[in-house]
Amino acid sequence: MLDRILAALPRDYPWQAGIQYFDSIDSTNTYLKKQAALGAPHGTAAIADCQTLGRGRLGRSFQSPSGCGIYLSVLLRPNCPPQDLMHLTCAAAEAMCDAVEKAVGLRPGIKWTNDLVVGNRKIAGILTENGLNAQGLVDYAVIGTGINCCQQPEDFPAELRSTAGSLSMALGRSVDRPELAAQMLAALARMDDALFTGKERMLSRYRQDCITLGKEISLVRGTEIRHGTALDIGPQGDLIVRFSDTGEVAPVSSGEVSVRGLYGYV
Repeated sequence: MLDRILAALPRDYPWQAGIQYFDSIDSTNTYLKKQAALGAPHGTAAIADCQTLGRGRLGRSFQSPSGCGIYLSVLLRPNCPPQDLMHLTCAAAEAMCDAVEKAVGLRPGIKWTNDLVVGNRKIAGILTENGLNAQGLVDYAVIGTGINCCQQPEDFPAELRSTAGSLSMALGRSVDRPELAAQMLAALARMDDALFTGKERMLSRYRQDCITLGKEISLVRGTEIRHGTALDIGPQGDLIVRFSDTGEVAPVSSGEVSVRGLYGYV
């Protein structure tokens, strides 16, 4: 698998020496966070065929069976204030849309902030995690992505069969996983090059891909539930919402956002 990934990488890919491949691992994000503490350099990547403890946002598990997907994390060393990196998840989502499009010819949509969707089914999730140094700057950022490639409906747990999908389900054919992994790595390297200088262009493209905009949404924060309409993406990648109860327009940067008509929300 690793040889095929390396063969598919662009010749100018800058981080080839830092790619590590695992047949099975608990979590590629967890592994890279440990490696960051040991001094691993910018661009170190971990790719797994299977994760036994794959993680998503809000502490959720992420199904990561062998032979079905690409589970990949990359370590960055941005050395910047945390507020300068608020848009990282949006940037990573755009990069993964680019990678999928290059690999299979299909561009997913994005459910704010970190889900890739095709045909109202989630095919991928993104988890970004940061660590600060003693000066309060971002010492490391780990970007983790899991993309469902080969699953069929019966491969998902019963509770996910109506909402989860895969590229094979969407395309009606098999997916070259090494090619997709190579495109994911290449897209993340391009993202890193433009992370600060190309922010406005990235957010403009994110708005085009974001299926949440213009939709009725439900925002859950702890025991509080509010409803509204998603209007725009803010300058830090936040979701601009008009809330139904007050008419207030405000940015949302945390919490769980459900979109009417998606994932069973009616």
